[in-house]
Amino acid sequence: MRFVVAVLLASVCFGTTGTAQALGPDASSASVGAARLLIGGGALGLIALFMHFAGRRGGATGTSAASTPGVGPAPSPRVPTWAVVGIGALGVLAYQPAFFAGTAANGVAVGTVVALGSAPVITGALDWMLRRRYPGHRWLLATAIATAGVAILAVATDQGSASASPLGLLASLGAGASYAVYTLAGKALLDRDWTPIGSMGSLFGVAAIVSLPVLLSTDASWLATGPGLVMALWLGLVTTTLAYVLFGIGLRGLAPATVSTLTLAEPLTAGILGVAVLGETLSAGGLLGLAVLAAGIVVLATAGTRRAPRPAVA
Repeated sequence: MRFVVAVLLASVCFGTTGTAQALGPDASSASVGAARLLIGGGALGLIALFMHFAGRRGGATGTSAASTPGVGPAPSPRVPTWAVVGIGALGVLAYQPAFFAGTAANGVAVGTVVALGSAPVITGALDWMLRRRYPGHRWLLATAIATAGVAILAVATDQGSASASPLGLLASLGAGASYAVYTLAGKALLDRDWTPIGSMGSLFGVAAIVSLPVLLSTDASWLATGPGLVMALWLGLVTTTLAYVLFGIGLRGLAPATVSTLTLAEPLTAGILGVAVLGETLSAGGLLGLAVLAAGIVVLATAGTRRAPRPAVA
């Protein structure tokens, strides 16, 4: 159960993103996203490096995790570790611009539903294909319920009726696929006995380095203000560093598809904070969406207490 709790706590951290941005100064999504990744990913990478060298001084590798009782060593990987890290970092970098491109083209409702709704499905499909590990019927049911909740919530809070752009839909699907890629890459590193911090730190640390020129190419003057700095530190250290440490802990003990569906608690958290902190109002449809979304998460959480088995082939 501790793995489920870790993922849900990570989702709560993720869910504060919109509220933090709403309370902060005006800034472009590209600038805020790059700053968030630079600060949060950089901190994750530094923590991972510190633990690695501390482990070496203590006689350990620094990236490997203790073996689980009753579970043998991970099988020899086919894909080089550096390639797994690189692919995962690309997924991290691609997620945010793809998500915002989708919402810009088709509105928040369609963009959010397609991106967040497709992420668990794509993750489960890829995990099934690559690891020969079927997520299970309960996961399918929970994902369907939770995705329906996201759809109801999004439509209830955005009544725009513009027709969907095919390119926007592709961008939103790309966001879902990007999420799946870095989730599976993180799981692959964990299956090779990396620690949760080592796994997430490597992916986000590499992505942070690449995000620096992106930040420098934007108007980052908002970072020089007190509210802007507070917002950047919250988005970086809480919604990225802390959130992905918890995410990695949960991913270590659960199947990627299960983790992906549980993180749909993010829009649930965002909806609650919108009402409680920002003074937003929800229609009856919005409240129904939150209830359905919560029901889907509960269905999966009550079944997600078993440790994910190692794949037959890494």
